Amino acid sequence: MGKAIEIGVSDRQCAVLEKWVLNKAGTPHRLVERCRIILMSSEGLSNTEQGRRLEVDRQRVRRWRVRWAANEERLAAAESEGVSDEDLASLLATLLEDRGGRGMKPIFTAEQLTQIIAVACELPEDCGRPVTHWTPRELANEVSLRDIVVSISPRHVDRILKGGLCARTRASTG
Repeated sequence: MGKAIEIGVSDRQCAVLEKWVLNKAGTPHRLVERCRIILMSSEGLSNTEQGRRLEVDRQRVRRWRVRWAANEERLAAAESEGVSDEDLASLLATLLEDRGGRGMKPIFTAEQLTQIIAVACELPEDCGRPVTHWTPRELANEVSLRDIVVSISPRHVDRILKGGLCARTRASTG
């Protein structure tokens, strides 16, 4: 296991981070946690020790330490250019926020989901289906036939309709 990356935090940066930590009621929990990670990292605490104290995985500590280190020069440059306290806080908030793009992108649009639910609320007999209630397989076939979606699995239809959105659907038996 290698030594944790050393990071530096200026007095002004420290003041902003500490302000957010102290204002727990007005600061989102994630931001408070990340501020604590940066402050402890600047004091030289190991990732493992921080993880223990904050009750988080040490990899989370490492991720925020690495991100801070990658942006230290940019923060120092902004301060040397005389950035205001408000703008510095904005830079720090942007640095410590979640990055987009993680996770899988939605497969279907909100409009498609609405159309799937609308079809589920129709009577299957009115659509020429020889059933009294939609099954996930029948519904998947119907929305594909109507070109609402290119394809959809019965399991995905079941997840969309979970919770009994309509009286004309029933839970999958499989």
